[in-house]
Amino acid sequence: MSLLSNPYDPGEFFDEMYEANGVVRPHYRSLVERLGTLPLPEFERRRAAVDLAFLRRGVTFTVYNDSEGTERIFPFDLIPRIIPAREWARLEAGLIQRITALNLFLHDLYHEQKIIKDKVVPAAQILSAKHFRREFMNFSVPHDIYIHICGTDLIRDRDGNYLVLEDNLRCPSGVSYMIENRSAMRRAFPNLFQSYGVRPVEGYSELLLKSLLHIAPDRSDKPSVVLLTPGVYNSAYFEHCFLARQMGIPIVEGRDLLVQDMCVYMRTTAGLLPVDVIYRRIDDDFLDPAVFRSDSMLGVPGLVAAYRAGNVALANSIGTGVADDKVIYAFIPKVIKYYLDQEPILPNVPTYLASEPADRKFILENIANLVVKSANEAGGYGMLIGPAATKEEVADFRAKVAANPRNFIAQDPVMLSRSPTWCQDRLEGRHIDLRPYVLCGEKTVVTPGGLTRVALRKGSLVVNSSQGGGSKDTWVLDEDK
Repeated sequence: MSLLSNPYDPGEFFDEMYEANGVVRPHYRSLVERLGTLPLPEFERRRAAVDLAFLRRGVTFTVYNDSEGTERIFPFDLIPRIIPAREWARLEAGLIQRITALNLFLHDLYHEQKIIKDKVVPAAQILSAKHFRREFMNFSVPHDIYIHICGTDLIRDRDGNYLVLEDNLRCPSGVSYMIENRSAMRRAFPNLFQSYGVRPVEGYSELLLKSLLHIAPDRSDKPSVVLLTPGVYNSAYFEHCFLARQMGIPIVEGRDLLVQDMCVYMRTTAGLLPVDVIYRRIDDDFLDPAVFRSDSMLGVPGLVAAYRAGNVALANSIGTGVADDKVIYAFIPKVIKYYLDQEPILPNVPTYLASEPADRKFILENIANLVVKSANEAGGYGMLIGPAATKEEVADFRAKVAANPRNFIAQDPVMLSRSPTWCQDRLEGRHIDLRPYVLCGEKTVVTPGGLTRVALRKGSLVVNSSQGGGSKDTWVLDEDK
């Protein structure tokens, strides 16, 4: 009995492997032929070997407020998601277009604010955004790059069209799992990669380091770069260690850094060493207790003064969060048109703003049929999926929206595309999204792949690992099959 002895019904959703009539899509045929000859015991053996490798390598994430313990092995599905070359070329162009416009938008917001004066984006929406940093008005960041690392979440609708679900611009996570997933798949199916012509993702860390070095102050021929982490209890601590090790740079906590004469130094056994670039995985609020939250034990007193003086560079820049506020997200198609005079290559999901009276009335009357999201929550939190919610949950969210409309948006449910996923003893369709990673330095680069997240719970649309999701390897092909 082989893996594909019991093919599943794709149903009414767009399926990555199967067309509507159940025929295998051309770019999946070689995979299906290979899996069709693989006995189930052998497939299970390879799955177990991958799980053991993840355990030994510490490929984990943290779940907060869980009585059963915090550290979890990241669930991984051995059936890859495959993207043809032509399809990827469009995604790549759309992602580069988007981050280019977002960087121009942020520069404008913190300088002349032309887009507000021209009434493309309402001033009230910007000024009320939680992560708009008035302290950085008229401050110029190195090379005018605010977003150096971006993870944009993409979904496909019922017709297979790609849509942008949200932008992650502050401290986007998950890239370590993309690289570890690839390593696991190479061990599990070494011959498939050679026959398929899958583009590599392993160069991400080298490109990330180049992007960081690009923004270093000119004072040194050999700039020093560090990764600033909140510490071992952060949900992405595995990733922080992974990326620091891959780039060959120190990983530090706030207590390891010191500011003297508006320059940043790292404490070492050999004395203080100057720091030129900080890849920070700490939110703005906790970066510098002298400027933001005074109770922060994670940041570095004086860091903002050193940043303002041009003696240290930060990636991503302080203040980028205003552009991934979910309310501002609704205006990004207009942002692209305003700065680039282009239509978005990758459209948004149609969005209702609770802060707008007509939209708010519609949301409150139809909330049981909508997906409602808090403007600044992440990880699947602060969200209501109306059709799957209880009457109590709907009533609770209706009250929240009415009390604080600026903090909420709503969208019609999008039936995310499905991908074949191994569920206990058979293949079943599970909903997925895609988080490609974009690096902006001397040039803008999109890593050919990304993190495909999968909702492992049957019928669930929530792909976040903290909410029961897992991941797949994402194969971008060199040429169309």
